[in-house]
Amino acid sequence: MIGLITDSSNYKIMAFIGIIFAYILTHVLLHYCKEMLPRDGGRAFAHDGKLSAGKPRGAGIIFILVFAAASILFLKINLENIIYIVLLIAAMLTGYLDDASKSPWGEYKKGFLDLIISVLTAVTFMYYNSSSIYINIIGKSFTLNPVLFVILGTILVWAAINVTNCSDGVDGLSGTLAIITLITIYFIGTAKDANGSFSYMILMMVVSIMAYLWFNATPSKMLMGDAGSRAMGLFISIAILKTGSPLLYIPVSFVFIVDGGLGLIKVALLRFLKIKIIPNIRTPLHDHVRKNKDWSNTQTVFRFAIIQILIGFCTVWLLK
Repeated sequence: MIGLITDSSNYKIMAFIGIIFAYILTHVLLHYCKEMLPRDGGRAFAHDGKLSAGKPRGAGIIFILVFAAASILFLKINLENIIYIVLLIAAMLTGYLDDASKSPWGEYKKGFLDLIISVLTAVTFMYYNSSSIYINIIGKSFTLNPVLFVILGTILVWAAINVTNCSDGVDGLSGTLAIITLITIYFIGTAKDANGSFSYMILMMVVSIMAYLWFNATPSKMLMGDAGSRAMGLFISIAILKTGSPLLYIPVSFVFIVDGGLGLIKVALLRFLKIKIIPNIRTPLHDHVRKNKDWSNTQTVFRFAIIQILIGFCTVWLLK
């Protein structure tokens, strides 16, 4: 085991201290280091995208690095979790370099880098865990061929990274949804006794995001950028894989999937198959409700959060 813990009886106390430490350090560093972050140039095609111009961007580099340091220092983590932390930092760095670049990286370049990280994540999970998945609806487990498991796992991780990233367009939205999703996964893992010590890593990530949200609530003082959203999506996919029921990603991340995923599907169909769907719905969906339905930023965050909380509550309740 890696970390400061030598006596297992003190594990919960040390984990609690680590969680508090992660929140405080993240908050302090975001407050004092925000001027060191790159500046947002505004998004030309997003609703009210110009309002973000000039704000510090790439705050994900701070809360992801604090999460990584606090996890290593205060939690009992094994080599598998160390690899996940390295992959999280890699996802964060690819996003941060894009945030800091004068010329935004192309979609194919970012997609390819996401694919590499997704494959490595799926292979790592397969190596340290079984290829069995539990289907909660029918109450049965199925053991997949390892190669098929890695392929499907890669798709899950890649999708999670990108739908989370696409949902990051309203002050507080992506971070709030990520917290709701991770807390739901935490309760699922606790109920199934599936996550083990990884549960504390989930809580560590949650408080790190909370510290960021202190500065990202409307009107935001800073933005997480791709550095934060891509790493959050990756962590969510790992967390759901650790429950042994990867299909539960659909309900626990339902709003992420609808909000960010709808746009990905729409663009992909139009670009590669020349098929135009839902022409009257603007994507991401958070832009549609703000521009076409006149929702404020606060209404968008609260209403999307309420929907995800209700779905998460029902999911946990039905599993119990």
